Amino acid sequence: LRAVAQHAGQRLVFVEGNAELTPARLAGHFDPAQVLSQGYIEDVYIDGPLVDALRHGGLLYVEEINRVPEETLNLLVTVMSEAELTVPRLGTIQAHPDFRLVAAMNPFDAVGTARIAGAIYDRVNRVSVDYQSEADEQAIVAREAPDAPKALAERAVRCVRTTREHPDIRIGSSVRGAIDLVMLADQLGNLRGTDCLDNECGLDAAKASLSGRIRMHESSGRSPEDVVAEIWKLSGLSPDELDDDSGKA
Repeated sequence: LRAVAQHAGQRLVFVEGNAELTPARLAGHFDPAQVLSQGYIEDVYIDGPLVDALRHGGLLYVEEINRVPEETLNLLVTVMSEAELTVPRLGTIQAHPDFRLVAAMNPFDAVGTARIAGAIYDRVNRVSVDYQSEADEQAIVAREAPDAPKALAERAVRCVRTTREHPDIRIGSSVRGAIDLVMLADQLGNLRGTDCLDNECGLDAAKASLSGRIRMHESSGRSPEDVVAEIWKLSGLSPDELDDDSGKA
């Protein structure tokens, strides 16, 4: 999104969605000390990210919008419908022509999230974003861990991608798991005085980086560590070895 904003010559106003994002934190508030001496005038109003983007234009990006309290989201309904926001004792703020609202959420994350009201859905356009391609994920890992051996980075990406298809796993890992895997393997190798390509070193790194990122099916009787160990083993096999292994199973 930063690249999109830069290409369009627009500002990017970032908002992290969480349960503590109150309407005052999103829209802004009057400075209490200044109000006592000057009253409720525009000069003592401290713009929040929403008002800032409305006044000056730009992309207002709300990350994890499904973690934002409903009363805070209600501020966005009028903004999206009428391109304006009315703030008590301040007045109505018209949206700058370049104002745009962009929000993101993980629909599969059920912890600490809430359902988005239909009034919000009725005023937005939805774009579904899938995982990156294998080549793109390898490029991301190479960028974030440039010193990692190519063989380790490729195996880490294969391992992470397999977590998204394993029958025991409900939700797999993102590419962040592969990045942490190669970094941990490198650090473990240094601590143990072994090569980061050592299988045990990689296995321990895989368990540490992936076991907390995956979500198991409730019907699965296996532990995350057990499944990660299986995936790590499979990720190191050649296609012919994989066929032999599946045939034995």
